[in-house]
Amino acid sequence: MRAKHKVLVAIDGAVNLALGLLLLLFPASIVTFFGLPPTDTYFYTSILGAVIFGIGIALFLELWGAGSGIQGLGLGGAIVVNFCGAGALVAWLVFGNFNIPMRGQVTLWVVAIVVLAIGFAEAVAGTWKYGNEPSMQRKRPGMPSSTDSTYSNRG
Repeated sequence: MRAKHKVLVAIDGAVNLALGLLLLLFPASIVTFFGLPPTDTYFYTSILGAVIFGIGIALFLELWGAGSGIQGLGLGGAIVVNFCGAGALVAWLVFGNFNIPMRGQVTLWVVAIVVLAIGFAEAVAGTWKYGNEPSMQRKRPGMPSSTDSTYSNRG
């Protein structure tokens, strides 16, 4: 993985870990502090936090585990997650009828813009493509690689 890709994955992973941990551990406090839409139960808020936290862990597995054969969330998947999540949030902000304070609106717009910016930066940087260097090629279990001499086309 190239250095610029590592930086983007680390930023994406850190944002996911921080946001996920806050939502998981302090759902009521976060909703109140940032002026987000109120809810009758914080069940879904904490579940969302756990999912976002898991995405962050998966990104760091992808970043740090490649050398030892461990795969995390692929970078193409991270881009899709970012665009889907931020896109849904923008749709709610534009078309939803929120009765929340201005700080809640600002908070949600900042989150949407940051997540879209990370996804856009990852897409433009080409982090979703795997290069031709041997260290960046992924081998599916049980499948021969192009460098296996046993399976070459030499006759």
